[in-house]
Amino acid sequence: MVLSRGWSLFLVAVGVWTWAIWPRFAVAIWNDERAWSAGAVGEGSPTGFLWVHALLIAASLAIGTTVGALGIRAWRATRRHPSHPSPPSPPPR
Repeated sequence: MVLSRGWSLFLVAVGVWTWAIWPRFAVAIWNDERAWSAGAVGEGSPTGFLWVHALLIAASLAIGTTVGALGIRAWRATRRHPSHPSPPSPPPR
């Protein structure tokens, strides 16, 4: 299957967007008082709030990375397989 260049770019953009958003969200979760049992950032043990969000962030980054990589592969495939191939040549006589 060969995707169009537009869909390939969309997949790459989703991968980039994922890496632009989720690391910042990870920092916000880390700095949230609900993430720590002592109620202060970095003090006490991590709570379920932190672990659930860490799992969500890790899964999202993995999915975003995969989607972005597929977009790059699809973009490269469009260069090898033009969307309008030339008609087959007639058989030799």
